Amino acid sequence: MARLPPVLPPRLPAKLRRNRALLIAAIAIVLLLLLVVLGALYALQREAKSYVERALAPVGTAARVKVAFDLSSVELTDVRLNPPPNWPTADTLHAARITITPDLRALLAHRVHIRDVTVQDFSMTVLRSTSGSILILPNLRKELAQASAPASGASSAAGASNLPREKIIDHIGFENGAFEFYDRSVSNPPWHVTVNHAQASVGNVHLPALTEPTRVSVTGDVVGPAHTGRVTFDGWVQIASKDSQLHTTLRGVDIRTIDPYLLKKAGAQANVTGGTLDLDLTSTVRGYRLHAPGAVTLHDLQLTESTNPVDTFLSIPTRAAVAALKTHKGDITLHFVLDGNLRDPKFKLNESLMTELRAGFAQALGVSAEGVAKSAGQTAKGIADALRNLLGQPAAPAPASK
Repeated sequence: MARLPPVLPPRLPAKLRRNRALLIAAIAIVLLLLLVVLGALYALQREAKSYVERALAPVGTAARVKVAFDLSSVELTDVRLNPPPNWPTADTLHAARITITPDLRALLAHRVHIRDVTVQDFSMTVLRSTSGSILILPNLRKELAQASAPASGASSAAGASNLPREKIIDHIGFENGAFEFYDRSVSNPPWHVTVNHAQASVGNVHLPALTEPTRVSVTGDVVGPAHTGRVTFDGWVQIASKDSQLHTTLRGVDIRTIDPYLLKKAGAQANVTGGTLDLDLTSTVRGYRLHAPGAVTLHDLQLTESTNPVDTFLSIPTRAAVAALKTHKGDITLHFVLDGNLRDPKFKLNESLMTELRAGFAQALGVSAEGVAKSAGQTAKGIADALRNLLGQPAAPAPASK
């Protein structure tokens, strides 16, 4: 039986063969371009990670730096910022996680524009020095100032590839953390106050000029020996000029957390044993001139009566204050206004506030009335001496003994 010839498939038309070849070529080109883009993204990812690590190295450490493959975010975990010498804690800032969201279009245009920085599960130390100045992340601020300073000579050539000096940060958020306040201006070792469950927001930061108003908001719980109060703080600050408008409130704060600011002890017996404090303060600074009206309300204020006549509470003899508080059922509201030139070395904010509160406390207690002196078992001279102390005048000389 004769074998049949094999049946060959029909040949594709020439046009269809050309289209098929073009399709294969197009797919190959797309794949090649995709590989190039992925390679570029990978290189940019590594470069971004390296830049973050180099920027962090002088001021602190991070256990891990993770850059999203599409460069949409940078995540740092277990971040610790180094403290300067004689700092009260091991770190100026410790955060479980910091997430940075950059503006990619600005990055491609060689501009630094950060849309958001979120700091989570943090502990930040704020120190008030013996001179009264407030120190926040001092090493980081120093490094930023050096990085923003214009380079010269060889350093200019070496740093030509660095990012531009101008940097814009739209928002910095602090979530679920604690602020640890240490104050060396009132005691040594420094007085310590903790604000827990803290949330904070800083918006519109333009570096290095800092001439734009920066929005600031802080909330948290003030932990005391017997009571946990609440603090809120919001407003704006123009950092370059130091102009600002801020509103601060305290509610239900244990008065013993501010004991050193109210109580002057000559012996161990004068003491605040209980009470809470509410505060409303609106401060405005223009051209270094401060104007800050406010009010303080003391609730259920309890003082241990002292047998030492030199022990005072807000410059009022403690025994007089104890007796007078009984007639006010422990609640007193003090109104005050702070005015001064922040550039004047003679103007000290802490002392000015205490002077205002002392005067208000004396007026609220009616210390000029003889009845208060009698009920406190004090003489009129003792009250007068306390008022003279308020005014910075020497006490009246004691009468000559007969």
